[in-house]
Amino acid sequence: MSKLEDKPVSGFPSRTLKRSPTSPRTLFGIVMTGLTFFCAVLAIVPLVAVLGYVIVQGISQLNTNAFTQLPPPPLVEGGGFGNAILGTLIMVGIGALISIPFGVMAAIYLSEFSGGKIAYWIRFATNVLSGVPSIIVGVFAYVTVVLTTGTYSAWAGGFALSILMLPIVVRATEEALRLVPQEVRQAAVGLGASNFQAVSRVVLPAALPAIVTGTTLAIARAAGETAPLLFTALFTQFWPNWNNRLLEPTASLAVLVYNFATTPFKNQQEFAWAASFILVMMVLLTSVISRLATARRVY
Repeated sequence: MSKLEDKPVSGFPSRTLKRSPTSPRTLFGIVMTGLTFFCAVLAIVPLVAVLGYVIVQGISQLNTNAFTQLPPPPLVEGGGFGNAILGTLIMVGIGALISIPFGVMAAIYLSEFSGGKIAYWIRFATNVLSGVPSIIVGVFAYVTVVLTTGTYSAWAGGFALSILMLPIVVRATEEALRLVPQEVRQAAVGLGASNFQAVSRVVLPAALPAIVTGTTLAIARAAGETAPLLFTALFTQFWPNWNNRLLEPTASLAVLVYNFATTPFKNQQEFAWAASFILVMMVLLTSVISRLATARRVY
């Protein structure tokens, strides 16, 4: 029940509503607030547990040798996984160089210039591609690149990762462009700009922070993929061969974790945990850099 009290203020009575702390509505609000807080904590607990366990298990193996030396044989102390770090950066970079330009241009077409059935089918294909299992993408890249070139390579791995990154870049960029108010486009056109100038000089800079964030998510997903690289880049105990134009098996952190975590040798299992920690830190660092880069919106 509620009580209404009259309190004179400057000679005029005012009615103040006081709700009883034991009323059903108040109790319901308290219970639902506590329930939402509990659910939020429950969603964070698995993330904290995984990160904490990876940090505890992996940070003890980190030293200078881990970044500069090659993976050790079984039961041999020392070594590192510098080739896997370099291979991951190379293949993710190749995937980004392929997917980001095509993804951004496709999103610009869908948001600014398209309409009708063509745009519908492009969006439908993008949604379907985003749900395709990564192992299927690996098989496709194996057939189209590995069998064509006759060798596993970093190029094949980068091509597979670009397919996984492409739908994320397209969807994130299109949504970012749609968030730019229509009045901004109209103002640019009203000042004499063409559609191309309005998009390239006004709309894209305004949507840049969201585009960079979406691109970061795509890079983070690609960096942690294992199945496509098993079919395309395979693995090697050596450094990437620049003289051979990267047309040979290339190491990666995700595949190293997969290979070493399943071995019965303790030294390789420890390196698997250390590589897992580095992989998580790379994803975290990418996210932090994107936040810092897009802290100031450009209009």
